[in-house]
Amino acid sequence: IKIAEIEAEMARTQKNKATEGHLGILKAKVAKLKRELIEAGSKGTGGAGEGFDVSKSGDARVGLIGFPSVGKSTLLCKLTGTESKVAAYEFTTLTCIPGVINYKGSKIQLLDLPGIIEGAKDGKGRGKQVIGVARTCSLILLVLDATKPCTHKRIIERELEGFGIRLNKKPPAITYRPKPKGGLAITKNVDLTRLDDETIKGILKEYKINNADIIFDCDATEDDLIDIIEGNRKYIPCLYILNKIDDITIEELDVLDRIPHCVPISAHNEWNLDELLERVWEYLDLIRIYTKPKGQIPDYNAPVVIPRSASTIKDFCNRIHRQLLKDFKYALVWGLSVKFNPQRVGREHQLQDEDVVQIIKKM
Repeated sequence: IKIAEIEAEMARTQKNKATEGHLGILKAKVAKLKRELIEAGSKGTGGAGEGFDVSKSGDARVGLIGFPSVGKSTLLCKLTGTESKVAAYEFTTLTCIPGVINYKGSKIQLLDLPGIIEGAKDGKGRGKQVIGVARTCSLILLVLDATKPCTHKRIIERELEGFGIRLNKKPPAITYRPKPKGGLAITKNVDLTRLDDETIKGILKEYKINNADIIFDCDATEDDLIDIIEGNRKYIPCLYILNKIDDITIEELDVLDRIPHCVPISAHNEWNLDELLERVWEYLDLIRIYTKPKGQIPDYNAPVVIPRSASTIKDFCNRIHRQLLKDFKYALVWGLSVKFNPQRVGREHQLQDEDVVQIIKKM
């Protein structure tokens, strides 16, 4: 109720120079209340709820999120061959149903989550558990009905934002360092056009922060500052899947195709699913590394799949077995990441897609 009251006050307040600070404080209050809600939800009775504690498996985890009856279960069924109950009425899926996509030698876990309804972030429906599982995903697929995409898209984005999930965004370039004493030191390396000192101090005061270093390296908003202070935000890539394109005209499809991060499909007719898989692979940003036992040919059937953001020899060894690094002497690499084939490299060497690696151990 408190959140609704504050949001109503924010809607009533005109945004101008005089009210900027006040609005910033209100936003901080809402963020604090929402965090308490999330924490209360995760500490709720009896764990995460039946069917929601799906163990993580495979090389990446992708969540299907959308309103009831937009075709999530049909899509899961077509992509993974997993049976999820499909019917023409709403709320057919009531728990979280996992499936596995085998693509380019990798195993991608796909989760069919129950339909989200408006007000999920305030605890309506199974929204809390659904969004709790979404926070653990490497990629979110927002499944939208092509006949009413934009209204659904806005509502679901608002629900996810309320739970601290930021879609297709990078963390803002703000450094926040609390310290025991010494007051506030605010450093601006760029001009802040959307945030003044009064607002910054008001937000910090709301969080009872009196001693800290804050460095701005981007033209931040009050939301960016609150995100950094809260520190529990998840930045997750997202693809918008326009399902049921067989129900709209070519002209409408042309308009919808201009939405960024969007893939039009028809799950029922299996249209455009190959492009969807290609885009999922691109957004997950994974690379495949082949292993080569000494004196044998590389094993091209079972690549080791690791994220491009953590793809050094050290990460590769940890992915196979923790013990491997203790006995590591050097590695031989064939592929695009080296000048010579093979090349002897150390543990900090950065690998590229489809490299072949042979680990040499200490005797």
